[in-house]
Amino acid sequence: MAIAIYVHPENMNEAKYDDVSGRLKAAGPDLFKGRLHHSCFGPSDRLMVYDVWESAEAFETFSQTLMPILAEAGVTVAGPPDVMPVYDMER
Repeated sequence: MAIAIYVHPENMNEAKYDDVSGRLKAAGPDLFKGRLHHSCFGPSDRLMVYDVWESAEAFETFSQTLMPILAEAGVTVAGPPDVMPVYDMER
């Protein structure tokens, strides 16, 4: 079952997002296997992320790489992300 992930970091600005994004891409394309959608939005100094993953397992694999990178980049995430089942997704 596909899941939606909503993350609202306390301090992610454009520079930190670009840093994290670059590090994740450098980790290789297989890291994103199972991600169906990604968007980053919000004010430039308080960015949020919304992803859709094909399964909780795919997201868990990704988050094992993501979380240390967020910490290295100085992005503070208070608590776990919101995880919700996807009822319908149009492409």
